[in-house]
Amino acid sequence: MKSNYVNTAQLKELMTAPPMSAERHAEVMRKRIAQRRMLEEARELKKAGDSVYTNKR
Repeated sequence: MKSNYVNTAQLKELMTAPPMSAERHAEVMRKRIAQRRMLEEARELKKAGDSVYTNKR
């Protein structure tokens, strides 16, 4: 499974960066949750579609 948490920044850049604001964190989390829901729905639709085809045979 591909990790969404890969970061190629240097440690010094990470340690000296200002902290993320609460608004920005909420925005990032909403986007991540929306993407996860879309993937889950797509998997469910694919699974439902596969079962329809296997039942017709």
